[in-house]
Amino acid sequence: MKLSVIIVNYNVQYFLEQTLLSVRKAAQKVSTEVFVVDNNSVDESVEMVREKFPEVKLIVNRENTGFSKANNQAIRVAQGEYVLLLNPDTVVREDTFEKTVAFMDAHPKAGGLGVKMIDGKGKFLPESKRGFPSPEAAFYKAFGLSKFFPKSKRFNRYHLGYLDKNETHEIDVLSGAFMLMRKSVLDEVGYLDEAFFMYGEDIDLSYRIVKAGYKNYYFADTTIIHYKGESTKKGSLNYVKTFYNAMIIFTQKHFGDGKGAGLFITMLRFAIYFRAILTLITGWGKRLYLPILDGTAIFGGMVVIKNVWEIIRFDDPFYYDVDTTLLSFNFPFYICMWLFVIYMRGGYDRQARLKHLITGIVMGTVFISAIYAFFPIALRSSRMLILLGALWALVATISIRGIINWLKKGSFFWYEQKQHNLVIVGDLEESQRVLHLLYQVHADINFIGTVSPYEDEELTDFLGGLHQLDEIVHVYKVEEMIFCAKDISSERIIHWMTRLGPEVNYKIVPEHSESIIGSNSKDTAGDFYTIEISFNIASSIQRRNKRILDIIVALGALVLLPFLILVMHQKLGLLSNIIKVLLGYKTWVGYHPRTIADDSLPTLKPSVLSPVDGLNFMPTGDLTIKRLNLFYAKDYGTNSDIDILWKGLRHLGRQQISINTKNTTQVVSTQHEQRG
Repeated sequence: MKLSVIIVNYNVQYFLEQTLLSVRKAAQKVSTEVFVVDNNSVDESVEMVREKFPEVKLIVNRENTGFSKANNQAIRVAQGEYVLLLNPDTVVREDTFEKTVAFMDAHPKAGGLGVKMIDGKGKFLPESKRGFPSPEAAFYKAFGLSKFFPKSKRFNRYHLGYLDKNETHEIDVLSGAFMLMRKSVLDEVGYLDEAFFMYGEDIDLSYRIVKAGYKNYYFADTTIIHYKGESTKKGSLNYVKTFYNAMIIFTQKHFGDGKGAGLFITMLRFAIYFRAILTLITGWGKRLYLPILDGTAIFGGMVVIKNVWEIIRFDDPFYYDVDTTLLSFNFPFYICMWLFVIYMRGGYDRQARLKHLITGIVMGTVFISAIYAFFPIALRSSRMLILLGALWALVATISIRGIINWLKKGSFFWYEQKQHNLVIVGDLEESQRVLHLLYQVHADINFIGTVSPYEDEELTDFLGGLHQLDEIVHVYKVEEMIFCAKDISSERIIHWMTRLGPEVNYKIVPEHSESIIGSNSKDTAGDFYTIEISFNIASSIQRRNKRILDIIVALGALVLLPFLILVMHQKLGLLSNIIKVLLGYKTWVGYHPRTIADDSLPTLKPSVLSPVDGLNFMPTGDLTIKRLNLFYAKDYGTNSDIDILWKGLRHLGRQQISINTKNTTQVVSTQHEQRG
């Protein structure tokens, strides 16, 4: 056996399928065995591998053991002369295995090898070649100097930015996404260090390979796609902490007693806090910049409205100056109410539309007017200012979004959902299959036509041939491109992604697959179209509405507690449930726990009531209850919760839900979070 390919998977079913298909093609030219180690995925990854890839040696873990331990499980039983650790969000070319193995055969001192990697937009990934994380290199990376000077030998030592990405070089560190090593070298230096749960294990192993006298290489004669971010989110605090803690483990392991190790570790700890604070600021900035702009613009406009209105209505430019609460209380209160309702209506969501702003302002104005009636006389400035302020709030929020969209995309009409110009590269039969998939999931695209994957084919029914792709993209202003892997090789797909560049969004449809996969950023999770049930309860608006209803019901139950206790079946549990719901540990209505192991549904908090409480009888079949949970998630609306709450009012004090089976009764604690 020449090559053992090991893929560790965690909840990336659709990307794993694409990776395995590309591996199957690449393995035709090299004697290869393939391992998939699944780290307790809750999607259908395991079933997919068993059904579609019977040749794969599948190892199923009952817990997430981490990257190192999972790889070691397969390395111990691997029979290949070479071992390749491969990420499940990659696509390899048909010649990748053949070329890399040939290079290793020709270089007996080569201990490990990495390849050129591009992301889902066709951009080169700098982590394809890396240096060891010296204190100086880590400092420049942590504080962003490596990004400002990407070609500098001094400032970008971490990613070896001064080395030509199109030439093969000797390097220090291999990327864990594609890490080809001699099995004999692994047996000599040891396998992955299981002290590293994720991140750092590739640096540690690369260091041990070099320390043992072998060389690591960056191989530029083949390219793979690495979508990035499918198993983790790079922008999260967890990533920052995990990555830099891995660097600390590496330093303590190899340089614990060496000169400068203490300083290096101190710098890394400082980097953790620095990057964590930066991540928090960046994250909150992205969330809050638009509400801050809205609030500032509305406040400024209302001050102008006040000044104009006091002249028009009272002929006194200083009429409201005696009312010191207008600017310090009334206007801020109105603005907070408008912004809050806009947020609840989805006006700050990524897919916000004009209707969300309009309904947010209108509903906010209604709430303000209702509350205004209860204000003391001293705080009732003018209802006209509320009305004029609402009109200005609508104009201001629309204008701000229009200006931002114009600066970004050259169009003021941000609320118009623009269809992407799409072309499909494949034969006509496969193109029609892809279109059918897109229509089934209601993808909002403007289909331009099909590009033939064959240069010598009759092009009457096509936009053109593959060799004309540059021209087609330019003429038709193509924004999205789907490659049919059945008809075009990974080598040609990667070639065109690199050539056309990041201006186009690329996706690939694997052969015989019902998923269309791509990723528009190396730092975010990939995206794909696939035929799946759409769950209303997964939408951000519905989740916020559900949370508001929970709070309203909890507060109402708290006020009516003396009366509700009289009708409760479990009186002592009501106050406990109220507190837990207010704190966010529970929800009033959720899934019935009989299907607590059903991982196909969106996650909900443990619940007091379930869809079963909306019925006049208790169903006995597991399948019936599973369907009730499914329909609850699929068709969710606040009316569903209100109906179940009304019918299950006597059970609001419930702490545990009894499950009646054929001859036994099980009690399932609602303390355990139900996961879907």
